[in-house]
Amino acid sequence: MDTRHCTLNFMNPVGLIAVFAAIVGPIQSIGGWLIAGALWPGYDPIRQTISDLAAFESPVAPLMSPFFVLGGTLTIIAGIFVKPFAMPGRIALVMSGIATYGLTIFPTPLIGYSVPHRIFAITSFVLCAGWPLLAMRFRKDAPWILRPPVAITATVAQTVLAVWFLLTWTEPDQTTVGVWERVVVTQQSLYISIVVLILYFHHRTRLNTPTK
Repeated sequence: MDTRHCTLNFMNPVGLIAVFAAIVGPIQSIGGWLIAGALWPGYDPIRQTISDLAAFESPVAPLMSPFFVLGGTLTIIAGIFVKPFAMPGRIALVMSGIATYGLTIFPTPLIGYSVPHRIFAITSFVLCAGWPLLAMRFRKDAPWILRPPVAITATVAQTVLAVWFLLTWTEPDQTTVGVWERVVVTQQSLYISIVVLILYFHHRTRLNTPTK
């Protein structure tokens, strides 16, 4: 029996558009808030959130908002075109991307807060933290990055970071909310990209492995 053939039937290839999204994702995420923040004199990335850059009163909102939309779109692309993910994980990524659209449509004010913005932002953070568990594969021939030990560990770690940030974000007296948000956003973006690229090269390696 050709076990390699069975494995390839089970694990569909990662679309090249998803590979492109994986490469661009962290670059545009970090680059967006770095560029927008640098163009806003007086903006404090330690105390202020990334969402403040796209706030009603922000002078760089026309620049930052498209970066949010692009980030949401790249997340949706990952959910659609990374077929090795279990379907619940793919749906979680698509919903996270849609939530990113929502937090862009309903920006936060610089003074006070927007309830719709917080709902969409919390939804996006939670889904981005939990998708590895939902995308997990139990079969022994599944790539190691999707197997329970890695998926569960990644989900726990991402959830802890996300909850820590959300608790900091909702505490008015916190002075480092900007730092924690950037840590969480960067980590979540990088992890999606790493998983997608590992899956892509895993499949390529399988294709180039001679059949016994």
